[in-house]
Amino acid sequence: MTTVVLDARDIARIIGTIGRDQVMDRVTDRLLVALRALANGEGGITPARDGFIREANGQGCLEWMPHHEPGKSVTLKTVAYSPGNPEHCSLPTILGTVARFDDVTGRLMALADGVVLTAIRTGAASAVASRLLAHPDSSVVGLIGAGAQAVTQLHGLSRVFDISKVLVHDIDPRHVAGFPQRVEFLGLDVQIASAAEVVAAADILCTATSVEVGAGPVFQDAGVREHLHINAIGADLPGKTELPKDLLERSFICTDHIEQALREGECQQLGADAVGAHLADLCAKPELAQPHRTRTSVFDSTGFALEDHVALDVLLELATELGLGTAIDIEYHPADALEVYPPLQAGDRRVGITAG
Repeated sequence: MTTVVLDARDIARIIGTIGRDQVMDRVTDRLLVALRALANGEGGITPARDGFIREANGQGCLEWMPHHEPGKSVTLKTVAYSPGNPEHCSLPTILGTVARFDDVTGRLMALADGVVLTAIRTGAASAVASRLLAHPDSSVVGLIGAGAQAVTQLHGLSRVFDISKVLVHDIDPRHVAGFPQRVEFLGLDVQIASAAEVVAAADILCTATSVEVGAGPVFQDAGVREHLHINAIGADLPGKTELPKDLLERSFICTDHIEQALREGECQQLGADAVGAHLADLCAKPELAQPHRTRTSVFDSTGFALEDHVALDVLLELATELGLGTAIDIEYHPADALEVYPPLQAGDRRVGITAG
């Protein structure tokens, strides 16, 4: 039995052949279906992620994120957050791999890059949440943080809203200067602005920063629009937050995974009583979200493994359609399941050395 490996070239060919919009749309649509199933008790089990804090030219982490479909499969993503990577190592801030195991036998069925997958599924999750909670006429998107995640945040929103203007801010001049070119494929009016200008004009705001633990918020609670919806995706460590507490206290809060949000998301500033809804419940009953479209709302997006599971499903399906992926014998499957060592081949036996 082989393991299907989707490497960086396979992912690039999938997106290049199918198209960025089509891949984003398929992940967004499938995520909506999966979240509805989760609300109905049919979506499998997604424990909170776990991991450890590490020094990574700044405080980073390495985490493992499991999703279990009993009797079918287990999807496990390992992901590293290393804020110093772009500057010191010319690597993405977020690196990871996603593995798919058979739930009955435990065998490794698939292994794929997790960098592009993570960015796409995070953008898709914000698109799902914004379609539920943002004002239907939202047309101005604000971005605080102009790194890699900001690209798919804007891409996901562009698939569900008619965007007239994009305002972007980042404390790193290089990130913000290169952002218009990185999202040129969207054909949107992108303008560089101060954080205050971004917040004052936005109908929908996405925060995706590498703010250090204890250094938030990344903008001030002043002059925001009454109906502002925020997708807060940057909080991923205990003590790391992006949003002003006063704004959170008067907003309707929606989480993707409440245990994670309370431990390392924006909700760590508040507590469980402040959470208004789980995203899955709003997907199953959209009428619960409608009263909140005219007030400030926050999607506390910590990212959970169901999203990775869905995105891997999509990539594997597209790889099959296109004949991509490499089948590799990674695991040792002997003819005799009780045999530990592979049988010796001719010439393999080493000559023993005796003392004396």
